[in-house]
Amino acid sequence: MKKFLELISEEMGKAFEAAGYQAELGKVTLSNRPDLCEYQCNGAMAGAKQYHKAPIMIANDVAEKLQGSTVFSEVSAVAPGFLNLKLTEKFVKEYLQEMRADAKFGLEMPEKPQMIIVDYGGPNIAKPLHVGHLRSGIIGESIKRICRYAGHEVLGDIHLGDWGLQMGLIVTELKKRHPELPYFDESYQGEYPKEAPFTMSELEEIYPTASAKSKEDAAYKAEAMDATYKLQTGVPGIRALWNHIIDVSVSDLKKNYAALNVEFDLWKGESDVQDIIPGMVEKMKNDGYAHESEGALVVDVKEETDTKEVPPCMILKSDGASLYNTTDLATIVDRMEKYQPDKLIYMTDKRQDLYFEQVFRCARKTGLVKPETQLIHIGFGTMNGKDGKPFKTREGGVMRLENLIREINEEMYRKIAENREMEKEEAEETSKVVALSAVKYGDLSNQASKDYIFDIDRFTSFEGDTGPYILYTIVRIKSILKKYNEQSGGDNAGQAVLREATGESEKALMLETAKFNTMIDAAYEEVAPHKICAYIYDLANAFNRFYHETKILSEEDLGKQSGWIALLVLTKDILEVCIDLLGFSAPERM
Repeated sequence: MKKFLELISEEMGKAFEAAGYQAELGKVTLSNRPDLCEYQCNGAMAGAKQYHKAPIMIANDVAEKLQGSTVFSEVSAVAPGFLNLKLTEKFVKEYLQEMRADAKFGLEMPEKPQMIIVDYGGPNIAKPLHVGHLRSGIIGESIKRICRYAGHEVLGDIHLGDWGLQMGLIVTELKKRHPELPYFDESYQGEYPKEAPFTMSELEEIYPTASAKSKEDAAYKAEAMDATYKLQTGVPGIRALWNHIIDVSVSDLKKNYAALNVEFDLWKGESDVQDIIPGMVEKMKNDGYAHESEGALVVDVKEETDTKEVPPCMILKSDGASLYNTTDLATIVDRMEKYQPDKLIYMTDKRQDLYFEQVFRCARKTGLVKPETQLIHIGFGTMNGKDGKPFKTREGGVMRLENLIREINEEMYRKIAENREMEKEEAEETSKVVALSAVKYGDLSNQASKDYIFDIDRFTSFEGDTGPYILYTIVRIKSILKKYNEQSGGDNAGQAVLREATGESEKALMLETAKFNTMIDAAYEEVAPHKICAYIYDLANAFNRFYHETKILSEEDLGKQSGWIALLVLTKDILEVCIDLLGFSAPERM
């Protein structure tokens, strides 16, 4: 199904052609003066030079050819040469009817769906999730859902930090505390215990303790590095203990991500690609890409067009140890072999822009990806407190993610309990749903690359550009549809038939719904969830204007009422699809 603007522009293009001008000049855009018209065309201005004619003359020629158009009810040529346009109610209604009949409201599916991997999450094993993990999870989840809805095959990968010195530090501290455990006895021949010898809470305390000790005690750090070496060379006891660390951590991560409605298809970590590294490094050497520089192995990734310094991509340190670069490149090798992705999208803090530029250039230069494979880094800004500085606890520390979620749930519960007659259990469940919308919409409504202020009071408000306002709009529509069904004595809302708009606010709502597939295309192409937020805020505002001006349930003209109900059904369905793409849902009542 063609996009709304495409159809309008086609009609305009035919008029330009009929008047003796190029059809390409007929591109129509949204009006920047909605008080004067709904859409506009500036093609006459663009064609003036080409045709050596005053723009207003061209505009008048075109306007004349549009008399009696089934698409435009009003076409006026305005000096110096603009074409102001209004659409016929019939054309708008017929377009919405087609949208309503289509499984995805007229969104065209790709002829050749892409295979896309979204790399988001990136937490380290044995550490609690903190607010720094919030944006990666929220934005990555939405991008994954948008790509899927646009018709592509998508895998989301958490990309765990589960390899390296942090593991050695945990093992060393555990050995200090519990030297009697069989994992540390290299002569042990039996089966290792199935239960982990620690809880997640204990793990979360062990790592910072071990890290602090290693900074003060060289012998302790040497022991940790030895433990890391034993893990990476496959010493059975250390590997068994590491498996416990992974299991306990992943179980906790799944619980915390579930609270954010974030799901991963792949739970892979740095450890999954360690066997790939030696062969990859050897090939880079043999192909003449990797060379020694100050003892380290590097690949030059500088390009002639660079206007700033882009350092070489380091593959191995001078002691032969691998780095994040090495693991990320090996992960690309693994993904290309297993999944043949057309596109790899990475979500991290925008301060890693240069790092990913180096890694992507290295992957291309050394042939790890096909020339046509897209490598995209979405660098996001910082979540700041009201003071404009990175978000902290009241004590000044980094806030745990589960504590932040709990605080927002409590604030939302307080607001719902104060203002609504609702049983405690329902109020608690509803508050969680609404709180999630507050957090996710509060984040996603900003362009990803920009920093933003995390303001609980504003995010949890039921008014303004917020998640709760969007949900309140959906719940209001649900309530009207429920009452309509009760009045009409059956489930009749779904059978209601769209009609031509009879008022300005009704038509404005119809025109807003018609933008859906154009918006989704843009959100996918630009990898931009904030476009969905902007759209549903406009759609919710258009509905609420219509609602306040229209007595829907008391309307005596049943045909007219049925048309309004059909429009409400379409509006609700589109809003619910959009919030699902943002990663949250709406309750039945609020």
